[in-house]
Amino acid sequence: MATNNGDVLMLEAAPEATKPWASAANAEVIDALPYIDDDYGNPLIKAEVDRLVEEEMRRSSKKPADFLKDLPPLPKFDFENCPVLGKEYERVRAGKPPVRIDFESRYKHELPPAGKKNDDAAWKQYLHKTQRSLQQKMIELENLEMMSKQGPEIWRQNNHRLEVFLTRMQRLAQEQNEEIEKVNRERKYHQQTTAYELNALSQEWRQLCVKNMEIQSACAVLETQIDSLKREASERGWNLEEKLESVKPLQSQ
Repeated sequence: MATNNGDVLMLEAAPEATKPWASAANAEVIDALPYIDDDYGNPLIKAEVDRLVEEEMRRSSKKPADFLKDLPPLPKFDFENCPVLGKEYERVRAGKPPVRIDFESRYKHELPPAGKKNDDAAWKQYLHKTQRSLQQKMIELENLEMMSKQGPEIWRQNNHRLEVFLTRMQRLAQEQNEEIEKVNRERKYHQQTTAYELNALSQEWRQLCVKNMEIQSACAVLETQIDSLKREASERGWNLEEKLESVKPLQSQ
C-alpha cells in the first residue's frame, strides 16, 4: 500500500500460480511499495497504518495457528520394516524423554554376595561380566591405538572436506545474495519509475475531483436560480411552459 500526500494507492498482485494448493478464490494478497512508501516515518501515518493492519488482521480468515493449512498434507510414515524406528518416532511424537542406555550395570562387575559364595551360577555371571569388561577395555585400547596412528591424517582429511564444503556454501550464498540484490534493484527501479506515473495519475484524479465538485456546485447554484425564477414567474402569473413551447419553433427555424 502506497500513500501520496494523504491519498492511498493500493496495488494488488495476482495469486502465484506456483502454489496449486493455495485457493485463489479465497486468497488474501497483500502487496507493498517499500521503495516509494516514505510516509511511514510520520507518526500520524504510522498510527493509522498500524490501526488498519490490526483491523485487517482481525477480519482476516487466516489465523497464526493454522498458517500451514494451505500446504499439501505430509505423507504418512510407514515403519513396518523398521519397528524400532517406528517406536522411536512415536516416542518423539508423544514428547517423551529418550530411554537412557545403562552402560554402568552392563560392564560393572562385583563379587557375588556372601550368601552366594558357593553358587556356581553367581560365579559364572560374575565371570561373564568380567570377560565383557575386559573385552571392552581391549576394544578401547585398540581404538586409542588406531586413533594415535590414523587420527591426525583422518582429521586433516576431514578438515579439508569441511573447507571445500564451506567454500562451496559460501559461493552459493554469494550467488543467492547477488540474485536477491538484483531483484531488489529491479524492484526499486520499477517502483521509482512507476512513482512518477502514480503521482501524475493521482494529481490528475485530484484535478478531476475538484472539477467535478465545481461543476456540482455550479449546477446546484443554477438549480437554485431556476427554482427562484419559477417561483417568481408563478407569483406573477406567467405560464413558462407555453412560452417555452412558442420559443421552440423559432429555434428550429
